[in-house]
Amino acid sequence: MICAVITGLEAEAKIARRLGVPVAVGGGTPWGAEVAAERLVAEGATSLLSFGLAGGLYPDFRPGDIVVPIAVVEAGRIRPTNAVLSEKLGGWFGGMILAGSEIAVTAADKAALAQSSLCGAIDLESGAVARVAERHGIPFAVLRAICDPSDRDLPPAALAALDAKGAIGLARVAASIARYPGQVPGLIALARDAARARRALVRRVGEIGTRLTVSGSS
Repeated sequence: MICAVITGLEAEAKIARRLGVPVAVGGGTPWGAEVAAERLVAEGATSLLSFGLAGGLYPDFRPGDIVVPIAVVEAGRIRPTNAVLSEKLGGWFGGMILAGSEIAVTAADKAALAQSSLCGAIDLESGAVARVAERHGIPFAVLRAICDPSDRDLPPAALAALDAKGAIGLARVAASIARYPGQVPGLIALARDAARARRALVRRVGEIGTRLTVSGSS
């Protein structure tokens, strides 16, 4: 088994590379994640992992909580994750994750999505990873850490920050702050929560060790 990892952000990819498996960055969009996943399969991947940060939809999830969902929900379609691969990630936890087409910005948005989807978290890459895995008949799983909780609105700069390669564009962040200086406290809180989520991913990656480089998943 060759397990390959798809992330949205370069910062997430740096953590995922500690697993010792191929990693590709989707740039923070479902389309980019699909392209990245297809490339990894073409290069020999026989299972796929969606990895990185996620937005919380359930109030019980707080920044830094790890989610290994039993399924990905996209446009009403439920695609179960692989039990063997998920066990290597620490076992199923967190219910289902929603494949978003765009970021859930406000607490009201998150509450509505939680109610309509019955999902505890949302991210932009897992739906694409699940589709590519299904297309090629290979296992997939999801490992995510909650970044922004369900009760918090995202500041405008958070939506403008990413470039096409999944890196933070500081100039765009600065320009957004200049236009909306009142968002600074929200940005500080988001940065703190993102750091907590990244630390949680680092810890989980350390616990996983070399499990993903060992053959035998089905």
